[in-house]
Amino acid sequence: MEFHHIPIMLDSVIENLKIKPDGVYVDGTVGGAGHSSEILRRLSDRGRLIAIDQDRAAVETAKARLSAISDRATVVKSNFVNFDIVLDDLGVNRVDGVLLDLGVSSYQFDQADRGFSYRFDAPLDMRMDQSQDETAADIINGYSEEELTRILREYGEEPFASRIARNICRRREEKPIRTTFELNELITSSIPASARRDGGHPSKQTFQAIRIVLNRELQVLEESIDLMIRRLSPGGRLCIITFHSLEDRIVKTAMRTAEKPCICPPDFPVCVCGRIPSGKVITRKPIVPDEEEMKKNPRSRSAKLRVFEKK
Repeated sequence: MEFHHIPIMLDSVIENLKIKPDGVYVDGTVGGAGHSSEILRRLSDRGRLIAIDQDRAAVETAKARLSAISDRATVVKSNFVNFDIVLDDLGVNRVDGVLLDLGVSSYQFDQADRGFSYRFDAPLDMRMDQSQDETAADIINGYSEEELTRILREYGEEPFASRIARNICRRREEKPIRTTFELNELITSSIPASARRDGGHPSKQTFQAIRIVLNRELQVLEESIDLMIRRLSPGGRLCIITFHSLEDRIVKTAMRTAEKPCICPPDFPVCVCGRIPSGKVITRKPIVPDEEEMKKNPRSRSAKLRVFEKK
């Protein structure tokens, strides 16, 4: 299956990166290279693009697609949490822009054997980096009922977390839960019929929660934002696209803290902590897709773009 991913809010991303032809830019989640291709087309022979992804299929696709445009792109298989290491290995000190397009790509969702989607009967995998050992099946079959309940509540905001966790633990006493459809059946039987009628697919929130925990998505994001801001050149921009409230909250908080890092008590007349702002938040409210994009690409509906500029 060809790695297909429609770049979200492409025009808004390109506009907010404020690309300089001789600049250095990083796409930390290159995927199908949709955003990266447009960035690369705007660079001169003195510019450079560094594209990062932990998915081997994305890396191979990006190498082929970007090399057909220019030789100014370097594609690296890694997680963007290793941002500093990647730049140091390439001898790059500062960059002029960074893009993160978070979540799972359309390709990953639509490739049945990856186990990301509840629409296909497949092994419970969900690994973004397929070289890691732990899979979604290990979480489902190995975590305690209390831990599963916490995960589903915290990362999936699932109102029936305790019921689902309890039924998972009962079922796995008989035999391990190995496939997406086996998990689907358990989730569906755990949710009251009235709730199933009112909401979307009953497995959506549970699958999201397991995927987030397995791939350490929120921890990686929390650890990365300050690193990226520090490596920006003056005037450089960090653009991050999120797809659910947990991600967006982390990005919003980190950007606001970088803009106003003071930790003095609010009743202090002047700041005495000495913390220096790193720059400014460009997007007081997140940029969202317009109606036309949401019609063409329904998966863009929950997307939010936030932008920070280094001073």
